Amino acid sequence: MATREVARGEVGTVDRRTALVRRLDTLAYLLDDSIPIPGTGTRVGLDALIGLIPGVGDAAGALLSCYIVLQAARLGAGFAVILRMLLNIGIETVVGAIPLLGDFFDAGWKANDRNMRLLHKVVDAPGAARRTSWIFVAVVFLLLAAVFAGVIALIWWLFTTLPQPQSW
Repeated sequence: MATREVARGEVGTVDRRTALVRRLDTLAYLLDDSIPIPGTGTRVGLDALIGLIPGVGDAAGALLSCYIVLQAARLGAGFAVILRMLLNIGIETVVGAIPLLGDFFDAGWKANDRNMRLLHKVVDAPGAARRTSWIFVAVVFLLLAAVFAGVIALIWWLFTTLPQPQSW
């Protein structure tokens, strides 16, 4: 069995890496695409069904999704790729927590499929995944900074335009 050096050397043989990626593909399929919706051509997974349980469903789905991220780190995925995977899960979890609308979003966003596509890029062409992930992370950071600045500006505008309370 030939040993191949990985970026961080966590998983040693090509066969073991391939088997792990196949198991992660299966998990992502179960979580995102395993259940066909009759008459629609659309598929959902266990993650969307688990998400229907109020309170704990989205958190349980996020924990299952984080297993893929953990294994991606073991396979040598870089910081930007891991951060992008976590952002995919975070978006799905936060929006998925909105009653009803979030469940439809969860069925369509499919964070696990997205994360497996990233992982396949890492395994097949590590540099390409790293570059696109840094661009994605930078765009998300800029959007969050813009939202934060907008909230601060809105609060400042409210405080300066609202009438001051009368003192007694």
